[in-house]
Amino acid sequence: MTVIAVIPARYGSTRFPGKPLHEIAGVPMVERVRRLALAAPSVARVIVATDDARIMEAVKGFGGEAVMTPESCRNGTERVFEAVKAFANADDVILNLQGDAPLTPPWVIEAMAGAMAADPALPMATPAVELSADAYAKMAEAKAKGEVGGTTVVFGRDMNALYFSKAVIPFQREKAAGTPVYKHIGLYAYRFDTLSRLVALEPTPLEKAESLEQLRALENGIPIRVVLTSYQGRTPWSVDSPRDAEIAADIIAREGEIV
Repeated sequence: MTVIAVIPARYGSTRFPGKPLHEIAGVPMVERVRRLALAAPSVARVIVATDDARIMEAVKGFGGEAVMTPESCRNGTERVFEAVKAFANADDVILNLQGDAPLTPPWVIEAMAGAMAADPALPMATPAVELSADAYAKMAEAKAKGEVGGTTVVFGRDMNALYFSKAVIPFQREKAAGTPVYKHIGLYAYRFDTLSRLVALEPTPLEKAESLEQLRALENGIPIRVVLTSYQGRTPWSVDSPRDAEIAADIIAREGEIV
């Protein structure tokens, strides 16, 4: 079993063209994410999967590995599959990392890889964090205003996901019950044979309703292990605009580099 991290990096973006090459505190975002992946001890290989020669050349300039994938890829999952399909073995663990999350701690990446290594029969895993009371209140308020960002997850006693939603789940009918709420971190680990199966399946009703790809796995009976982790005091941040990139740089200035 080999652990291979793949970072989908598409140049075109309606809101932020060229986003992977945008510098955050002097380092292109795609290179920041690549360094985070390399810092996870179990990761043997890191590949940037792109559709643009400019990104490929930038990654190679940093001594990294990049591959060209078809522009026809509909999402990051398909791009990850295209990057490894020629050489991956059935039991290899493929990590799908977010190219626009330059502050993801390496220990979160490692937690996914570790879960897959601990259970060779596990087809898929993804991380989550428990929301503090303050974070829960902020998410609930944002959702009440119509914001769609942020996904929550519920899971069974076996730690396998029951459902993911853009709504805050579970619904807290009895506030005094204090039921924990877990925020999903949008990273995934798959066995290569599971990834191959997923990209061959058609989008499913719940997937389309929530606009969440991982529901395709659940609707087709593919278990997803939820791996609980922590940011250990670090501030996570996703970059969808130049302003987001400025905020990420401010966080790095305040908290220091992760790697």
